[in-house]
Amino acid sequence: MAGDGAAAGARPSPAPPPCYHEVLPDAGGEPLERQATLERFFAEVGARALRHAELATGDRDEALDLVQEAMIRLASRYRHRPAQEWGALFYRILENGIRDWQRRQAARRRWLGWLRLADGAGGDAAPDPAPDPASELAAEDARRALERALRTLPWRQQQAFRLRVWAGLDVASTARAMGCSEGSVKTHLSRALAALRPLLEAYRP
Repeated sequence: MAGDGAAAGARPSPAPPPCYHEVLPDAGGEPLERQATLERFFAEVGARALRHAELATGDRDEALDLVQEAMIRLASRYRHRPAQEWGALFYRILENGIRDWQRRQAARRRWLGWLRLADGAGGDAAPDPAPDPASELAAEDARRALERALRTLPWRQQQAFRLRVWAGLDVASTARAMGCSEGSVKTHLSRALAALRPLLEAYRP
């Protein structure tokens, strides 16, 4: 929209996610007026939603993906709802997407943190390391290596590792999920770590 942010001293607004109209699924025989109304809604909400998601993620590319996914879901599931409901529905979808993204990032940091544990560290407290940009560069390769190594472990050790490290549950919650004692959780996790460390030594920061 020409003129937006053009006043002297005004801070320019980020452009809406590109090609927002292209995320609309085929509506079949939907009236053109309804289609145009949805496109106008996306055009109006796009820049604000992008700033919202970028503030939450700190990453413009991730924010663009989250906003476009929210647009697709709104258009697919709720386009026939009254237009005045779209704003709340859209931001609820976007917030759910942001929470899912944050959970994935937290899980990645957790298991990278386990690779930083000293060989003698105990397995009864999950570390909460700060993000390490250097480690993140090799995160995808390390994740695949971890998944392969994890599949070589006995099932109970896999469970303990997944629930404590991947899902981030505490010892008590993990014990309830596994149907065993907290002491057993600690034993299974300690053995899992001991087996995984040599297999993943090349990926440790």
